[in-house]
Amino acid sequence: MRFTPHFLEELRARLPVSEVVSKRVKLKRAGREWKGLSPFHQEKTPSFTVNDQKQFYHDFSTGKHGNIFDFVMETEGVSFPEAVERLASMAGLAVPAATPDAARQEQRRKTLHDVMEIAAKFFQDTLTSRHGAQARGYLADRGIGPQTQLQFRMGYAPEDRFALKEHLGAAGIPVSDMVETGMLIGGDDIPVPYDRFRDRVMFPISDARGRIIAFGGRALKKDVPAKYLNSPETPLFHKGDNLYNFPMARKAAHDGAPIVVVEGYVDVIAMVGVGFAGAVAPLGTALTENQLQLLWKMVDEPILCFDGDRAGQKAAWRAAELALPHLKPGKSLRFALLPEGQDPDDLARSGGRGAIEDVIAAAGTLSDLIWAREIAAGDFTTPERRAALEARIGEISNGIRDDVVKKYYRQDLAERLYRQFGGGARSGGGNNRSGQQGSFQRAPRQPFVPRISAGNRGLSPTASQVLGRGPYQAVSSQLATSSIMRGQRSAISRREALILQSLINHPWLLHDRLEEVAALELAHPEMHRLRAGIIAAFAHEHHHGDEAEQSAEMREDLVKAGFSEQLQKVEQAITVQAVWASQPGAAREDVLATWMQLVALHRQYHSLLRELKDAELALGAEASETHYGWLRDVKARLAEVDGTEALIEGFGELSGRFQRSQ
Repeated sequence: MRFTPHFLEELRARLPVSEVVSKRVKLKRAGREWKGLSPFHQEKTPSFTVNDQKQFYHDFSTGKHGNIFDFVMETEGVSFPEAVERLASMAGLAVPAATPDAARQEQRRKTLHDVMEIAAKFFQDTLTSRHGAQARGYLADRGIGPQTQLQFRMGYAPEDRFALKEHLGAAGIPVSDMVETGMLIGGDDIPVPYDRFRDRVMFPISDARGRIIAFGGRALKKDVPAKYLNSPETPLFHKGDNLYNFPMARKAAHDGAPIVVVEGYVDVIAMVGVGFAGAVAPLGTALTENQLQLLWKMVDEPILCFDGDRAGQKAAWRAAELALPHLKPGKSLRFALLPEGQDPDDLARSGGRGAIEDVIAAAGTLSDLIWAREIAAGDFTTPERRAALEARIGEISNGIRDDVVKKYYRQDLAERLYRQFGGGARSGGGNNRSGQQGSFQRAPRQPFVPRISAGNRGLSPTASQVLGRGPYQAVSSQLATSSIMRGQRSAISRREALILQSLINHPWLLHDRLEEVAALELAHPEMHRLRAGIIAAFAHEHHHGDEAEQSAEMREDLVKAGFSEQLQKVEQAITVQAVWASQPGAAREDVLATWMQLVALHRQYHSLLRELKDAELALGAEASETHYGWLRDVKARLAEVDGTEALIEGFGELSGRFQRSQ
């Protein structure tokens, strides 16, 4: 484990939640707490609270809650290790390395990062000096002003063969470090290493933490071998693992901006300049698998924006072929083609944000692109050619590794084939003679559900038929009445009522388990609101006395807040003799043990409901023995949960009788 509990607790101790939150939220003292406007959405009345004693924040408007690490991850869109590193920097603590070897490697990378930072400042200073006049003129011609130059830390590498080498040497940097970072070209056949970048406009490339790891250089002269030159592979930089403008784009995506992939540095800068802060670019190569994963970590459907010429179309097809095997439910690509002869920079300067928005709005899906490519120049006048097209489309679908995505691609492409060659859509519910769907039959758009009636082998039934208005009663009663299928339960579950009853009768549970309580998945909306009221009452921090007095004050607060009806429904939902440990007067160890059982069962039940839905959908798509077995297994595990819950209730009833007899 890289971060020991001791180190994380030290961070918590050094950084009050209010100090971390106040970097983004204007807080005002409210008794023992702090209050402010929610950082997660716009509001006029403060609903965001911070409690330093509990090391916890809670946003009543969105339900989001957590500690300092959660807050940084939520507001900055970073991973847990990055959040820890940022907080450690704020607290002035060194982040521990995992092993001695890792510590040495980390220190080595830190040294090389220092080299890159010094080089970046040198290039920036040179751009603003008299030596950078021509570079500033080039940037002005491209519409990149001084403010944008500062934003992207752009610079200029002078034409002198040893200018950067001498500057780094004056800062005490060994030549070996200059070569290792790629800033100098050296080797056994080069007795005197020299600057890699000369007479070029410089574009720094940063990692996810904003540290400079490489450079791209654009030549100012026309007769040089490479118009654009990137840093080589180094211990800091692997071009297939990074994206230009990644740190800024990740933050923009977290704030709701689209991610748009363009070709080059200047294109990214132009896109950002007209308001598309989520623009990124691969680093001089075609899109790689690792870059694709970076994109999907930011958004579900990044938009790839290519030139409208033949080269742009080929680039789009290569990206599509790359993505297909890696598609996951919800993860895909969209494709936007620019007017022929224009790149994003041209279009942004000529048409501004509106022109770019028009292109983005017209972006097509990955399946649109695949279909367009397959039929673009084909002659399908014969059955054999149409069969060849169907075979190619089948191969494309088979290349998708995720079975669920593969199924829906087959459905989508079969639909397109039928519309193209079948003469129109088949009327819903019709049977063909063989009882099987033909290759060119219109595939259903309704969700896949089990086909129970052997006499109905046409289109799959709709969800409404499955839920009771037809001959396909296939969904289990557990799933049909669950929040997954109906959006909410018609009745409050006994388990949810017992959980909330325990909190009201034993408010001390909230002191140690507030995060757990806030994260519980409650199906009934009224119980969801009551839970929020309980947390709000607890947050007031004015409860005193013994448990009975605290519980009485909790109920009084809830009644004043308008929760009388919900409290009555909780009592009505507990139709069996109450679980003893949820009642007033139970010993703490009994309360805690029963609480843990209730919460574990609750989480398990909701997880099994979701799995039950997946199993029934899978059985509807393919009535195989594997899927039947999966469904039986899930139902058996649900029965076990019901049985365990009954045991808890029975134990509560017996315990209550025993307690009253003493």
